[in-house]
Amino acid sequence: MDIVLPEKRSRMMAGIKGKNTTPELVVRKLVHGMGIRYCLHRKDLPGSPDLVFSRMKKVIFVHGCFWHRHRGCRFAYTPKSNTPFWVDKLEGNMRRDALALTALDALGWQVLIVWECEISDLSALARKVGLFLAVDR
Repeated sequence: MDIVLPEKRSRMMAGIKGKNTTPELVVRKLVHGMGIRYCLHRKDLPGSPDLVFSRMKKVIFVHGCFWHRHRGCRFAYTPKSNTPFWVDKLEGNMRRDALALTALDALGWQVLIVWECEISDLSALARKVGLFLAVDR
């Protein structure tokens, strides 16, 4: 049973952002600090990736663990109330993510997914992102 009234829950859920989230801003600041420039949310690419590195043909998605179902993560739980709705919604997100990854791969783009829970360890995140963005010379 939900401890919040439906009207308040609706307002709370409507306030959740899809772009410019805290995890996304952390990744953007990290990449910018590496001296690498990027474009944001290109709608002409499948899934509208969060960061796009056109010359490298690489993209980064910054996924929320709850919304995109990060396997094994404590934040990827299923709510106890209105469970059928949430299962359908979250599985739909996962299907849409898989389609975007397949389409990007078919177009020759490399993809990195950064999970929300990974921003707590900035040095590990910097290594992961740095390895992905390393330019072959």
